[in-house]
Amino acid sequence: MQNIELNLEDLDYRTREAYKTLRTNIEFSGDDIKVVCVTSATPNEGKSSVSFELAISYAQMGKKVLLVDADLRKSVMRQRHKKGKVRLGLANYLVGKANLEDALCATDVRNFDMIFSGPVPPNPSELLGNNRFKKMIAEARDYYDMVIIDTPPLGSVIDTAVVSKCCDGAVIVVSCGDVSYRFVRKVKEQLDVAGIRILGVVLNKVNISGKGYYGRYYGRYYGRYYGKYYGKYYGNYGDGSSN
Repeated sequence: MQNIELNLEDLDYRTREAYKTLRTNIEFSGDDIKVVCVTSATPNEGKSSVSFELAISYAQMGKKVLLVDADLRKSVMRQRHKKGKVRLGLANYLVGKANLEDALCATDVRNFDMIFSGPVPPNPSELLGNNRFKKMIAEARDYYDMVIIDTPPLGSVIDTAVVSKCCDGAVIVVSCGDVSYRFVRKVKEQLDVAGIRILGVVLNKVNISGKGYYGRYYGRYYGRYYGKYYGKYYGNYGDGSSN
């Protein structure tokens, strides 16, 4: 097994709570949800970041987690989320050039392992549909509490539909204001055809600074709610008053 250090982003309070909410909603989807794939309609909607932070959130609550970078065509995780070099990845394992133990990376985050995509192969869909991938997921189910699979945008390639057959559910990431309703609906229809259960949609990259509908609504809501709540319960913290 390889050992790596991760580049962890310092998330603000709202973002951390959003990932905790996503994690909780998946947990309430049923106790049979153990392998989840994350996809989007187009590139640059933030699905890899959502996959990574969701997996970290599970690990931080004590779950043993595996994050699989199955975006074999255009991975961003291998540049963004680690320090140092990874020699072997998913592609090496799928073509039979490495065993699963060699492709695994133990991270410096407790309970959190990763498999990076590895070199770009000429036939990603065929590799993801082979028996070695199915065997890997079956073994991961026995060892890990949760398996998160980052997959390519389903609006671009069919890889996600292939991977989803090994999963218990899918999460669709939608970048706010960047993708049409029809395009997202097309992704849903493709997942429906593949027979994968859609757990929900993550609305990503929402501007809550105050501009636009979501900014006005969520900024006003969270500002009013959290300001009132924390002001009431933590406003006198450390002043010596008793409760």
